[in-house]
Amino acid sequence: PPSLPHSTSDTPFTPTPSFPFLFPSSSPISPRHLQQSQLFTFLHPFPTAVAAMKSTSPTAAVGTALVKTPYIVKFAAVALLSLSVALLFYHHPSFPSAAFSAFTSLSSPTAVAAKNSTSTALNSTSTAVNTSSTILKVKKLPPPPPSVARRTGIVDENGAMTEDFEIGEFDPSLMEELRNLRGGGEETEKKENEPKIVKYDKFKACDGSKIDHIPCLDKSERHCPDSALDCVVPMPNGYQKSLPWPRSRDEVWLHNVPDTRLVQDQGGQYSMLVKDAKISFQDGGSDQYVNLISQMVPDIDFGHHTRVALDISPGIGSFAASLFRHNVTTLLIGTKDVHKNQIQFALERGLPAMVVGFGTRRLPYASQAFDLIRSSGSGIDWTVDNGVLLLEVNRLLRAGRYFVWGGPQVDSNHELSLDDQWNEMEGLAASICWQLVKKEGNIAIWRKPLNSSCYLGREIGAQPPLCNSDEDPDNVWYVNVTACITLLPEVRNGGNVSVWPARLHSPPDRLQSIKMDAMISRKELMKAESRYWNEIIDSYVRAFHWKEQNFRNVLDMRAGFGGFAAAVNDLELTSWVMNVVPVNGFNTLPVIYDRGLLGVMHDWCEPFDTYPRSYDLIHAAGLFSDERKRCNFSTILLEMDRMLRHGGTVYIRDSLAVIGEIHEVASAMGWVVMVHDTGEGPHASWRFLVCEKRMP
Repeated sequence: PPSLPHSTSDTPFTPTPSFPFLFPSSSPISPRHLQQSQLFTFLHPFPTAVAAMKSTSPTAAVGTALVKTPYIVKFAAVALLSLSVALLFYHHPSFPSAAFSAFTSLSSPTAVAAKNSTSTALNSTSTAVNTSSTILKVKKLPPPPPSVARRTGIVDENGAMTEDFEIGEFDPSLMEELRNLRGGGEETEKKENEPKIVKYDKFKACDGSKIDHIPCLDKSERHCPDSALDCVVPMPNGYQKSLPWPRSRDEVWLHNVPDTRLVQDQGGQYSMLVKDAKISFQDGGSDQYVNLISQMVPDIDFGHHTRVALDISPGIGSFAASLFRHNVTTLLIGTKDVHKNQIQFALERGLPAMVVGFGTRRLPYASQAFDLIRSSGSGIDWTVDNGVLLLEVNRLLRAGRYFVWGGPQVDSNHELSLDDQWNEMEGLAASICWQLVKKEGNIAIWRKPLNSSCYLGREIGAQPPLCNSDEDPDNVWYVNVTACITLLPEVRNGGNVSVWPARLHSPPDRLQSIKMDAMISRKELMKAESRYWNEIIDSYVRAFHWKEQNFRNVLDMRAGFGGFAAAVNDLELTSWVMNVVPVNGFNTLPVIYDRGLLGVMHDWCEPFDTYPRSYDLIHAAGLFSDERKRCNFSTILLEMDRMLRHGGTVYIRDSLAVIGEIHEVASAMGWVVMVHDTGEGPHASWRFLVCEKRMP
């Protein structure tokens, strides 16, 4: 404010309307505006006020005398000052400290005297000032309460896992806040660690010898070549898009199975007929065979107690095709050298099947995986090498469930061998505590014990011996088979499963025994995964018209607890799913089988044990992020191309860090690639690729 005029008279004054305001509202106030000279000047009278006093009439003399008293003048000055200070405090909260500093720095006698004489007045008005300040402050409205954000993820506010969750949206402001708190170095770090996308030239087609190529199983044992496949497996001449299920169960295109030796050599035995470039399959008595087994042992109870079956030496899959009518999923396995291309026929029919090396190593399936195991008896000598192959079957068979030996697909030559082997087979089965439940004609059915009491009650030195207590029966990748009996656990036994379909969503006992990070929250994790994939698959069905696509053979390359396959079943799609558990992750195979689903362990840095053109749909969620430090993306994608049928589809959900290179390799293989945002929106760190291997 401007400097105030000084008076040359000691006469008190009366304020007039023309009295200038101490802190004009047009001038912004700050502590630096408060000068000692201004405060000192404010305590002295003004000349204009004195002139006004002298011009008053005698009638007002008494009143004027009272007004002229020093106390009244000082009181008026202090009151005006108090009001000004109150307004200043309200508009400028930082003012008090500066004002206090200015007051305490006054050193003139007049100022000190004025300060002492007005202290009482200041005290008397402090209450009024505080009240005024309080009233002014109340007028400030509080900020509105923050909106309550919806919970996201699968961890509740108490830190416990829950299946009641929502797939939330990404808020970029949160990442910006995090970058500010951490110093903002993430962008630089991201750019430094961001992988360089390698450009790929178009892959050439393999030569004609690779049309039915299975890289690691050209013989009965699994032996992978030193160099990975670097070309695209060609389509056979005359190949056509596979027939949809259930039509494919009864007939397939002749040229889709290039090796027709099975048709030529054994077509009559397997009731296969060739007509109009198609191969048709007759029942061959399989339905009656299934009904006979149900009558022999009613406890087998197909479709309820028996949900997952294994068929060894399966022929062309007629037994498995019949079991599908009873709501039983049956996996067919056979070796390439002994069983020719039976597995390829089964896959073309839309039946679950794998080529295996059934010899010196464990099969890549969980212990106590199958509710029923069946072998026709042809091609396998179960008693050789101290019964090591039957002991591997014993590891795979669920406690309390059944092994069926023999059937209508055995020809006359093999019937003689069955009779010759019977005594040895019966003795071996008894030595591993299997109970012969029923034998009728050339069919025998044994039951595995529910616990290890029979094993532990055998005589000392009995053969075969018990396996070492520290041996893990679920360690299956490149593990040699041993001629020993696997003990059954006292708790968390695979025999304690619910009936189908309740077992699909009932967390099994063995969920608590698998080796993984989570402990208490495992049940919630499994349920949450199922709910997550139910929402995702439902969106696939609606957005991509799955029911019109007629996907039958489906491969999930990173299955977890099998939530993807469970969702496919819940939505009543006409698909079966092979759940693959990668070797570098948690071994969830026991849980997958306890839920009534199929699964296998595999290392995706190596080729898969199946024929080319096996699957209609291949699904991979998070696989490439997990495998990026172990193997080349081109190795995995070329193997996916080998397994995928022409006209098939690939769904890949993965992080932005790898999605670019996947796109490059897929395009170089000739796939048509479309990039989509995930359900989390365009700012999410994942993308969704839809790749089509179109017919030429």
